[in-house]
Amino acid sequence: MILTAAQMKAAEEAAFDSGATAEGLMKIAGEGIARCIRRFFPMPGTAVVFCGKGHNGGDALVTARYLKASGWRIRIRLASPKEDLAPLTHLHLDEFGLEQSEALEDSSGGPLIVIDGLLGIGVTGAPRGDVAERIRELNGLRAAGAFTIAVDLPSGLEATTGEVFDPCVRADLTITLGFAKTGLLTEGATGHVGRLAVVPLPGVWSMEGDPATVATASALRPLLPIRNFDTHKGNYGRIGMIAGSSGYLGAARLCSAATVHAGGGLVTLYALPEVHEKLSLLTIPEVMVKRISSYGEVLAEKSDVLAIGPGLGREHDQEIRDLVVQAPMPCVVDADALNAVSCDMTLLERCAGPRLLTPHPGEMERLEPQRGRIRRSWAEEFVSKHPVTLLLKGARTIVAQRGHPTCFNTTGNPGMGSGGVGDVLTGVCAALMGGGKSPREAAILGAWLCGRAAEIAIFHDSDSQESLSASSVIDHLGSAFDSLRKGDF
Repeated sequence: MILTAAQMKAAEEAAFDSGATAEGLMKIAGEGIARCIRRFFPMPGTAVVFCGKGHNGGDALVTARYLKASGWRIRIRLASPKEDLAPLTHLHLDEFGLEQSEALEDSSGGPLIVIDGLLGIGVTGAPRGDVAERIRELNGLRAAGAFTIAVDLPSGLEATTGEVFDPCVRADLTITLGFAKTGLLTEGATGHVGRLAVVPLPGVWSMEGDPATVATASALRPLLPIRNFDTHKGNYGRIGMIAGSSGYLGAARLCSAATVHAGGGLVTLYALPEVHEKLSLLTIPEVMVKRISSYGEVLAEKSDVLAIGPGLGREHDQEIRDLVVQAPMPCVVDADALNAVSCDMTLLERCAGPRLLTPHPGEMERLEPQRGRIRRSWAEEFVSKHPVTLLLKGARTIVAQRGHPTCFNTTGNPGMGSGGVGDVLTGVCAALMGGGKSPREAAILGAWLCGRAAEIAIFHDSDSQESLSASSVIDHLGSAFDSLRKGDF
């Protein structure tokens, strides 16, 4: 569920009426935020904590106390005189035992992060005075290489509408409390929110709110139980793949390798004569490459799931359209298969089995022009007309299906904007469907896992946003699965 600022305040008041205390919730929030930060930064460094006078500043101070106990060096930057702090925030500053730090001496060694605890959801309008100056200072540290983490929401962003004021914190990670706020998921806010994580607040709940959801590890973990000891490859699907053509063989390799590394049972790549030999040499050993004379032959094969489209080209559009319509098993439809489908959208009403469509915005535009709609409306109106599951890629990937709440993905980073990452996602979704997940479950899980693998490649390994590749995402899928099972936000 996604709440407005007013709904979140009402939920907190109801929790207080039931016996919760502001101090108790602040402790839970601070511990959860610190735990999330440690998931991204296993080794301690320096944290510059920007504190406003309200409870958002108190949350940041409690976070800093937990980080300090883990070996982090803490620097405090207040936006108000100490005597103007809210009583609870003042108390936590006194308990911390640190006054404001004017310099970043001894900040070398380990990561440098800045924590935005300046403004909370109760503040509206553009930041002014000392708060505005602190926001500019914070953004300057980010421009110099610091990683910025916003507590609950970036200061300068309106919590309900997502309006971006001037100045506004530009966060790399926003750790929101209790529930995601509606403003965090607006399109104009994405560049200021960055990666989104949710820290639950036990006892704070709401009967009202937007039924849409955000994908978190704690919510998805039940979809990925530990495998039984007596399991075998037959339990995880015979997955057929139709991918790759002359000049685009890498797409087939990436897609099929991702299927293997995401747990697919038996993976078969079907290849036309002109590319069969090359694909046989290119793919990883775990992938079977079977020669076919036409794509229609795949219908006679025993597959539990089909993935269709990466690197196919447009020479066989009619065969691909026929396959999308006639295949009785669930199918992931991507890339050039989507382009083929766009020529005759009525075929989506006649498909013999469930279909997961995974377009990027350009492919989605060919399926149905956006015409000024926000991405969520674009996706929801599409599935209201077509009986499919839609995974609309983007900085905040959206999964939509008629009769189900829309889901926003939370993981990932700008390094994923490179060729082949979409092919990896197709393979991961196919593997998850082969293991028994519905197309919607596979889409939500697949988007989260690929995004988390990209994060791990950068935060726990040697990749940067510039160097991250689709192959690196595959290499870190195992760690992403483990991360989901641990509940890593």
